[in-house]
Amino acid sequence: MPESADIKRFAATPEMLSIEWPDGSVSEFPSLWLRDNRSEDRDAHSGQRLIDIADLPAQPRIRSAHRGDSALQIEWEGESGRATFALSWLAAHAFERAARPPELQVRRWPSGAQPVTERDFAWATLAEMSADSHARLGWLTRLLQDGLAFVSEVPATEAAILEAMPLVGRVLETNYGLTFDVRSLPQPENLAYSDLGLGLHTDNPYREPVPGFQALHALVPSRDGGESLFADGFALAEHLRSSAPEAFVQLTRTAVPFHYRSQDADLYAERPLIEVALSGEVTAVHYNSRSIAPMRLPPREVQRFYTAYRHFAQLLREPRWQARTRLGSGTLVVFDNRRTLHGRTAFSSARHPRHLRGCYLTRDSVYSETALLRRRLAEDT
Repeated sequence: MPESADIKRFAATPEMLSIEWPDGSVSEFPSLWLRDNRSEDRDAHSGQRLIDIADLPAQPRIRSAHRGDSALQIEWEGESGRATFALSWLAAHAFERAARPPELQVRRWPSGAQPVTERDFAWATLAEMSADSHARLGWLTRLLQDGLAFVSEVPATEAAILEAMPLVGRVLETNYGLTFDVRSLPQPENLAYSDLGLGLHTDNPYREPVPGFQALHALVPSRDGGESLFADGFALAEHLRSSAPEAFVQLTRTAVPFHYRSQDADLYAERPLIEVALSGEVTAVHYNSRSIAPMRLPPREVQRFYTAYRHFAQLLREPRWQARTRLGSGTLVVFDNRRTLHGRTAFSSARHPRHLRGCYLTRDSVYSETALLRRRLAEDT
């Protein structure tokens, strides 16, 4: 990005402002876009707009552009006053130069070799997260980029997870409460509370909205079985797109009904197994075979959907996609529940008890905590 006051030249027509930067690249700013982004039309304290698009001229025409102190001043035909645009602001918002913040730059896990949790993901001790803002920012950024990160040396007490979560985001209360305990029960209402192995899945696709992030804290790890499994749903979805494009499209366009019933909850939602943005970018994976309700499809479309569904399910079973680890006592893992699938191997609680305590976090709070911390550290420097 160019220096804030460093440009080669600029030129303006009634419809467009053009800036040539020192590296020879050129950015164009349409008159209408500039008129819509005048700082003079924003509240000085909150930064929110004071006008609506209907208050603007339909086709504002630039009358003049002048170089000021590290800024350009624009005047429009038929209007009094000038609008001031800092060159640093224009550089940061130029279409071809604007970069996503680091936490929005998704990094898919490589498929060439099985991921190793200790090597390939962010780790920090709870003490580091608490005392070092730079270490916490680095950890949060990696969590959002990779969809998975670990905290070690968290006290193996039931209260510790809620004491640690303000460092990450805001806890989401559900019908399970603020936290839930993953351990075997005699007659579980959820198979997570059994000794059974669980295939890779995302949690609670039957909720609106789906919990954004999940944290699991190992209080009593099993010594035999009960290993945790993780996989990158984005990498799996992109592999499906390239290897079986018809299956990919099918899973992005079919509404899947998810249903969960218990004594104190009856939850239902419909969403595709793979969710994409208007740009085509994969934005979420919702895969939980335990909670899929009977599909409502025209009979002639059933085979097409199930073929795609089976294809994706078989990918999830391939070890090359899976990161496998045994969470040690006091280890806490946080992962993106709209991206990172998780599961576990079977174990015997009669021989070796296993107890994890978990909670969900709101998605926006984790991103907000990261952005705020980055902003505060930048202001300090």
